[in-house]
Amino acid sequence: MLITKIYTFNTKQYTLRLCVKMADLDLSKKPQFQAYGVPDAVKMNQLSNLLQDALVSTGHVHQCALVRRKDTNVRASSLGFNLYPDQVSLLLAAFKNPAQTREEGIYYDDKQYKCVRADKNSIYAKCNKRGLVLVKTVTLLIIATYTDAMFPSVCVEAVEKLADYFKEKGK
Repeated sequence: MLITKIYTFNTKQYTLRLCVKMADLDLSKKPQFQAYGVPDAVKMNQLSNLLQDALVSTGHVHQCALVRRKDTNVRASSLGFNLYPDQVSLLLAAFKNPAQTREEGIYYDDKQYKCVRADKNSIYAKCNKRGLVLVKTVTLLIIATYTDAMFPSVCVEAVEKLADYFKEKGK
């Protein structure tokens, strides 16, 4: 049996209707799903969709990623946003001493970012009119960037709300 879902995207220039046909899968009868749960690829796709819906769709988040703190593994990221484990380690290290981070700033993407706010859960930094927002949850680090055409306050609000969602879920 096929299920058809219709998605409508409205922008100022055009309206796009997208029909997607999906197979109606009974996952309970598939042994690979019974033994191991949902595959990582499906989880990553769900997290990528969550990033898209909660952050990028605001129009005030340029790029973003969700990183598992314990192993610096990127769980999901926006299109074209590539982070390396050593970059993530440096960003996580900034949370260890917020006072020093406020004083020295953060080196990210070959630029020195001036720290605007740093505490045990959040770090906001800017370089010229671009910015970086880092928010820690129990198990994750949310990383978001904004550009000069975006409002930093909207980016911060969206990232903090997503972090609150993960904190409520215990993640």
